[in-house]
Amino acid sequence: MKDKLKELLKQLKNAGKVYIQPHNIPDPDSIASSLGIKFLLDKYGIKSKIIHVQTIEKANSKKMVELFDIKMTVKNEMKYNKDDFVILVDTQLGNSNVTNLIKQNVMVIDHHEIVNDTDTYLFKDIRSDIGACSSIVAEYFYVNDIPLTVNVATALLYGIMMDTDNLSRRVNDLDIEMFYFLYNQAEISMIKSLKLNQIVKSDLIAYAKALNNVEIYGYLGFVHIEDCNDSLLGTISDMVNTIEGVSVVVAYAKRADGVKFSIRSESTKIKANKLMRFIMAHRGVGGGHDEMAGGFMPADKMDFLNNKRLDTFIRHRTINYVEKEDSDL
Repeated sequence: MKDKLKELLKQLKNAGKVYIQPHNIPDPDSIASSLGIKFLLDKYGIKSKIIHVQTIEKANSKKMVELFDIKMTVKNEMKYNKDDFVILVDTQLGNSNVTNLIKQNVMVIDHHEIVNDTDTYLFKDIRSDIGACSSIVAEYFYVNDIPLTVNVATALLYGIMMDTDNLSRRVNDLDIEMFYFLYNQAEISMIKSLKLNQIVKSDLIAYAKALNNVEIYGYLGFVHIEDCNDSLLGTISDMVNTIEGVSVVVAYAKRADGVKFSIRSESTKIKANKLMRFIMAHRGVGGGHDEMAGGFMPADKMDFLNNKRLDTFIRHRTINYVEKEDSDL
């Protein structure tokens, strides 16, 4: 969008340091979107740095950083000046997956549902009907007729492929249009390389444990996973969702600091984001899209639960919600 890019550049005209911040554990869509924004800022003479809080977990995300030589810096805390800016990419303030490192001059480019009052942002481009943040960033190039490098085109294409599951999940017309816009400019051999590096050997152990813990109730699938990182939790949730007859999956991992959730829904009646908030019952934060959502319940909000009661609590909340939303169950 011409006006959106112009607005972004105008806001950054007199900026000090500019930081591009994807969510704490960057996935392919957030990495690609961050790379695309950095390329645009570089083109207009605005220096920027991509930062994130935690380590990159997924094998394909690590491969992206290596393959496209993306410079990303881990920052757990920030010292900043009043003229420094941060652009949140593929996330928003208040999400459980992002740490607010800079508390002023915040901008956001995202495709998730709105979390908080957006008036606090100096710039915002939040389009929750879009399947991938990479599609929004690609559109900045498209409508402004800005040439892409092969690396940027390939990264953005891969971001769209991953977040829309190859155009099969939560797809908007813009996602399809940007997919074909990028396809002829991308290096498909790089895409193949990334698709061959989506898991590591240690993930297989987690998959085996997860399969042993899957419980099916009608079209509901539950899986309690121990010692599982965020990225793998989402991948396992996707995997369980492929089981015949299962259309809603609640996957969760208990940790020392709380419980992390990943929900998938292929049901037209059960919205993953609404189910996530219902399970939380004001004890944590969560949200996402109709088809996929995530959340976190901190330990100090769940001290009444041991492992057995945690399983019972989650199943009870889920079935309660489903019974209200689906009269045919």
